[in-house]
Amino acid sequence: MPLHPAAPEDLAGLVSAYQATTQAIVDLGRSCSDADFAKETACPGWTVKDQISHVVGLESWLHTGEVPRVDVPAYGHIRNEAGQFIEKSVELRRRMVGQKIVDELETVAARRIAEFSAPGVTLETVVRGPWGPAPVGETLQRRILDIWTHEQDLRHALGRPGNLDSGGAAVFMDVLFAALPRLVAREAGIEPGNVVIIDSTGPVMGRAGVWVEPGDEGKARGIPLFSGIAHDGDPDDVFTTITLSTDCLTRRAAGRGGIEDIHFTVVGDESVAHRVLEHLVLVP
Repeated sequence: MPLHPAAPEDLAGLVSAYQATTQAIVDLGRSCSDADFAKETACPGWTVKDQISHVVGLESWLHTGEVPRVDVPAYGHIRNEAGQFIEKSVELRRRMVGQKIVDELETVAARRIAEFSAPGVTLETVVRGPWGPAPVGETLQRRILDIWTHEQDLRHALGRPGNLDSGGAAVFMDVLFAALPRLVAREAGIEPGNVVIIDSTGPVMGRAGVWVEPGDEGKARGIPLFSGIAHDGDPDDVFTTITLSTDCLTRRAAGRGGIEDIHFTVVGDESVAHRVLEHLVLVP
């Protein structure tokens, strides 16, 4: 079942989704008091202000290539070198006033939008990406997914829900559904003979499924359902359908909280559903 609303695929649509989610963070930041900026979020060790600092810092680095020159203490929430690198932009801004960071995000986002919208830029134009040079289309998709995730972190921390039917939400869901065969068969280790269906009730509505079959070297392989790929199936296949909202699905896929923190219903094998949801983490 196709996503509704559909995720943008053209350059103009992706740039619009990027602009919408960065602007949403700016608007949230403009409404924050000092107490709001200090509120803890679902990301360990990060406040509302820290989350905005992270978005500013990463977008600034992707635009200029300049790495902040700052020493990062041995915080408990930093687990690896990537986390140490990411923390630099947050540490650089820890003593800054929250509204100044919001101002910076507005400026950096405008520069990024101009970069993506420049004459001659196409989806295939190679730019700096978080993991190295990558096409604009891929980079925008990944940045929208990450920034929209942090927008939702801010909304949850501030108690201001919204934008669950936005282009950013649709991009997140599109990336998640594309990754579902791997997440079900490899990450969750669901055995062959199972069919798992994820049903999102909205605001972004859609359905994706995976048929698990035996693969090479004894490893299970996930085959996407509803994709036009034919398979014979088996009358003994066990079907498990997990139904949940866009908010619950994306929070779980973002690794925010455990399955006990979301509402979902299951028709089929409860143990399979729980294993899938435990391993349905898309965002590192």
